[in-house]
Amino acid sequence: MQRYILRAKNKITLLSAILIVIGFSSLWLLRNEVIFTSSLVLASILGAMPIAIQAYQALRVKVVSIDLLVTIAVLGAFLIRNFEESAIVTFLFLFGAFLEQRTLTKTRSAIKELTEMAPESALKRMDDGEFVEVDVDEVDVGDVLLVKTGAKVPVDGTVLSGEGSINEASITGESIPVAKEKDSNVYAGTILDNGTIQIVADRVGEDTTFGRIIELVEEAQDSKSEAERFIDRFAKYYTPAVLVLAFVIWLISRDVELAITILVLGCPGALVIGVPVSNVAGIGNGARNGVLLKGSEVISDFSRLDTMVFDKTGTLTMGNPSVAETEYYGDGIDEALVFLASIERESDHPLARAVLDKIGATTFSEVTDTEVVKGGGIVASVAGHRVAVGNVALMEREHVTLGEKAKLDVTRLEKNGNSLVLTSVDGELKILMGIRDQVRPGVKEDLQKLKRLGVKNLVVLSGDNQGTVDAVSRELGLTEAYGNMLPEDKSAYVRRLIEEEGQIVAFVGDGVNDSPSLALANIGIAMGGGTDVAIETSDVVLMNSDFSRLPHALGLTKATASNMRQNVLIAVGVVLLLLSAVLYSDWMNMSIGMLVHEGSILVVILNGMRLLRYRLERS
Repeated sequence: MQRYILRAKNKITLLSAILIVIGFSSLWLLRNEVIFTSSLVLASILGAMPIAIQAYQALRVKVVSIDLLVTIAVLGAFLIRNFEESAIVTFLFLFGAFLEQRTLTKTRSAIKELTEMAPESALKRMDDGEFVEVDVDEVDVGDVLLVKTGAKVPVDGTVLSGEGSINEASITGESIPVAKEKDSNVYAGTILDNGTIQIVADRVGEDTTFGRIIELVEEAQDSKSEAERFIDRFAKYYTPAVLVLAFVIWLISRDVELAITILVLGCPGALVIGVPVSNVAGIGNGARNGVLLKGSEVISDFSRLDTMVFDKTGTLTMGNPSVAETEYYGDGIDEALVFLASIERESDHPLARAVLDKIGATTFSEVTDTEVVKGGGIVASVAGHRVAVGNVALMEREHVTLGEKAKLDVTRLEKNGNSLVLTSVDGELKILMGIRDQVRPGVKEDLQKLKRLGVKNLVVLSGDNQGTVDAVSRELGLTEAYGNMLPEDKSAYVRRLIEEEGQIVAFVGDGVNDSPSLALANIGIAMGGGTDVAIETSDVVLMNSDFSRLPHALGLTKATASNMRQNVLIAVGVVLLLLSAVLYSDWMNMSIGMLVHEGSILVVILNGMRLLRYRLERS
């Protein structure tokens, strides 16, 4: 029966609320005190059952919880026939517990989703030289595996033979595929976009990079759950103190009604609702402004933030490479653009798509004698002209002379973190394009707002090369920038900040590869357009991946945390005032005490509701 009642606690909360509404409606509208009293008595009994069970279970393990105080107070309210107080207190207590419990269950589905993304099978070379599909658990270190186009890499390994382009977004978060050849490292969970490769298994199962991602998320979530303890820590001292005070009063005065009055007035009605109402109002404001906050513990930590760590791709940047800078040399540029578009439309590489997007609508010429130069680019014949499209090394191979201006432009574009696409026609350089993942519009201004709100350090961690990361850092004025980082490197950095330096750390990201750091950080912040795993693992979600919502989120949590403290002070102050008045004055009685008590609940509710109108001040 106890388990059934506790499982139905949320339904009991809803039913109690309905009965309270029915009761007060019947009194105010119908003047029917019978329905009023009956509804509140039933609401009190229903609401008290799960609270009393929790108090009993806590006592069995020698813990005096706040549930016990609420239970005794409800019994006391029954003895003095104050059914309004007993019904409202039980409902508010259950509703506050519901809000806290709801936030704890949101992240658990992330583990299942991560597991489902892991590779399940592999093509393993057998003793006869044939490749046979086996379960990934049957792969051992040293086995040779075949990976075909479109397949997931089953283990961490090294390429033995073949070439291909691998999408490593699940590991590094970078959208541009990485070319792989003999002796290149590959990671489990990444996808071979094109080509066919044979690899030797270096790490398998839980030892792979992807396996460690899952393990890190599990560890971080388990450690996080220990933070949800504020009310119990407070009750550890508050509850016994009120119980002892009521008992001492009874021993001295032998006045049962006075002792019950102490319990009732000491019942933390405003305290119980003060934190949840601030929490609900803050969350409501956030939801209206595109910020999903997952609970009061999130708000508390977020408001005390020291350091904010960002993933680069999809967070500070748009996540899609595009042409950022273009330089033209000599005559015949329009013709050269046609030639360039004609070659690039035959490629599915992200850089080719970026070039085509930049050129826009155009005509195309026939492309023949195409030669793909490994690590360089493409050389082809277009309309009778020899056209080369690729990097500087390809230009040197084609004996294309770069003038002084072109050399300066190449240096400048590389320093700005661009991938270069050069185009020559018949041995003459015509076009230089710098392609990079563009910084989100307005991000620099938003980062300045975060600094003004008290964030001391702004750090970027990325799987991209250090030069590109440094360019983004310089452009945005960040404190620190680290490139070439795998998920385990990112989470290790976050762990060091938290455990060794004692900082309150927020991590902002959007990919599966970010999920360990999102879960490990004090505050995980996901871009709403990111992966489901990142969103589920995070504590805060910026809807529609709108980075400009981040300063509002931080300002809102600071205001909400302050509001919570105000409500706690109001609630505790009123309780102390009432208890003092009962003991040391003649004018305090149950009616006045109840009026003040209910008034304090109204005050903390109205104070919390102010958060619905919160807006970040413009500066």
